Amino acid sequence: MDPIIFTIPGTNISLHWYGLIMAVGIILAGMVAEWGVRQRGEDGEHIWELLVWAAPAGIVGARLWYVLNDILGGGQYYLDHPLSIINLPEGGLHFYGAVLFGALGAFAYVKRKGLDFRIFLDAAAPALLIGQALVRPANFINQELYGPPTDLPWGIAIDAFHRIPPWTNLTLYPVESTRFHPAFAYEMLWNFLATGILLWIFLELKDRIKPASLFAGWLVLEGIGREIIEFFRPDQPRVPGTDISYSRIVAGVMILVGIFWLLIKYEIIKLPFLEAGPEKYIISPAAKKGKRK
Repeated sequence: MDPIIFTIPGTNISLHWYGLIMAVGIILAGMVAEWGVRQRGEDGEHIWELLVWAAPAGIVGARLWYVLNDILGGGQYYLDHPLSIINLPEGGLHFYGAVLFGALGAFAYVKRKGLDFRIFLDAAAPALLIGQALVRPANFINQELYGPPTDLPWGIAIDAFHRIPPWTNLTLYPVESTRFHPAFAYEMLWNFLATGILLWIFLELKDRIKPASLFAGWLVLEGIGREIIEFFRPDQPRVPGTDISYSRIVAGVMILVGIFWLLIKYEIIKLPFLEAGPEKYIISPAAKKGKRK
């Protein structure tokens, strides 16, 4: 399947499946987040204004994280071709950078409006997982994010052009018979499972969940999922001299932060310099009156 849907005649401007699917994923994730915000008593319409701040910041962050990840792993391409950093159509985005920079953009909007950021963190937890899952079919179209060869019946074919070493040796790994682990599909399935877990917790324990706890749960589940998927991601840059990818390190930190966050929130452990925080969300006066500011 061609990654390009169409190209405007006489130009280099093209519409890619990846971009279209990502846009749809952002919109659907926004709908889930809007529902989550409303469930917590705040005006869900804020989500769409927030996305005007968060989405562009997230795209920039996704690209910068990808580039930095490549350079730290020993890559020279972006050092030798710095203008390629801003060439988004050539591909190369990283989810962690999108989340970090997107969160910064969202925080700027929320502070400007005087809203409770914890509401949006918790509403974003399942939305992020759904958005991430919905984008993964684009990786299939681009023939990327695949794992080692496999004899399992769900293995996928990868053409010669999209192979990475050592599977570029077509004598040992013939195109006609070699199949690969669909790592993107594994991540998609994990994301849907994690979404179900978070939504079940929220719906079943809605009145007992402390603010920002669901987001802490996202940190743990996202981290666990990434740790698993990294076993099937030989394309990820490694720490020089090791078989540990930078993404795996970040995922491990996420798990630890999420667990520590929950232990503090529920006062299982108490530290004098860290407070559990308020027990309830702070709803804006406009939302309480049922109207926008």
